[in-house]
Amino acid sequence: MAPNDSAQTTGEARDLSAGRRKAARYLVPVAVAGVAAAIGLAPALAASSDPDLPKISAQELIEKIAASDTEQLSGMVKIKTDLGLPAISGLVEGLAPEGGEGGSSASPKSKLMELATGSHTLRVAVDGPERQKVSILEKNAEYSLLHNQGEVWAYDSASNEAYHAKDPSGKKDEKGGKAGDELPTTPKDFAEEALKAAGDTTSVSVDGTAQVAGRDAYQLVIKPKQSGSTIGSIKVAVDAKTGTPLKFTLNSSGGGKAIFDVGFTKVDFAKPAASTFDFKPPKGAKVTEADELEKEASKDAPKDLPEGLAQGSGLDLLPGGGAEGFDVIGEGWTSIAKARTPGGEGFTPPADADVPAEASSFLDALGDQVSGDFGKGTVFKTRLINALITDDGEVYVGAVTKDALVKAANADK
Repeated sequence: MAPNDSAQTTGEARDLSAGRRKAARYLVPVAVAGVAAAIGLAPALAASSDPDLPKISAQELIEKIAASDTEQLSGMVKIKTDLGLPAISGLVEGLAPEGGEGGSSASPKSKLMELATGSHTLRVAVDGPERQKVSILEKNAEYSLLHNQGEVWAYDSASNEAYHAKDPSGKKDEKGGKAGDELPTTPKDFAEEALKAAGDTTSVSVDGTAQVAGRDAYQLVIKPKQSGSTIGSIKVAVDAKTGTPLKFTLNSSGGGKAIFDVGFTKVDFAKPAASTFDFKPPKGAKVTEADELEKEASKDAPKDLPEGLAQGSGLDLLPGGGAEGFDVIGEGWTSIAKARTPGGEGFTPPADADVPAEASSFLDALGDQVSGDFGKGTVFKTRLINALITDDGEVYVGAVTKDALVKAANADK
């Protein structure tokens, strides 16, 4: 089969999306992009001469990924994200329901959001679906998130705070792991989501070889056939021996630096020691139970938002992200989620409103003012996810360009 044949024609690739085929067409702008709203990853790996490997087609490489039985590994992952956003660590602490005063600095939702900007180094360990550990290494501190047979611990050494959660029902997701709002942290996580979206709107090919973390790898390239997407291409470096994705790079259709680039700098496929996943709070550490945070957050949570917005996850805002109350316009890489703002109001003040000059300048800096058959509105932009909020309260969100949002809003009238 030719290298550009669609990944959707491969049975093994379809197995990656079992149980969620209905959402598959929307998942690149959702999982890759929506995850983008939550985190971003990228390694600056040392370049070396490209290895000489046997020829392989795109279908064969996808089959190799699908057949990979890697369940144990450990290593270092380098992360970098360039969404065109300022550093948000302080902002997250102030806005996250479980962060700040009365919350916990060890809470995963608030801490992992810091990966949405800048460069980060992670130490990861995986022993099947029941045991995983991710540590964010900082200059003078370390943050660790552990999952061990349904029990979750997180610890922030900077504040000496710990977070604990346990699912009493032992409920698991379809992958066999713990159910919940876990975020992908390895190239394999991202690659699986990208492959789910492969179909009629997608081109898939093999583009040479590379060395990643000292291992020989094939380069799988995934591109949208549609115009209007903010995503130019996705490149996945696949370990030639095991079929395990070693590096994931998401490039913007507008050029420039990669939006996401996550990959191993070191990797070992041996079984990690069982003690890797053990945790006991240090003496004097403040321990916060997940149930306590949920109760506190529910007191202040808005009651009139769509379910996705109320949950506060970037994934929930996008098609296929599991949110209720959203319509989907289009398909594939240019799918757009539509909703309404609470109260049906936009961000542009009425013409006769008495708005101070400073406030007006601030509003202008937030986004671009646009108009069309739909009326007027504001487009809020990143290099990946864009959102149009019209003056009459309609919201259009997707991994698409500003022009694509305006076109969709016009057609929707």
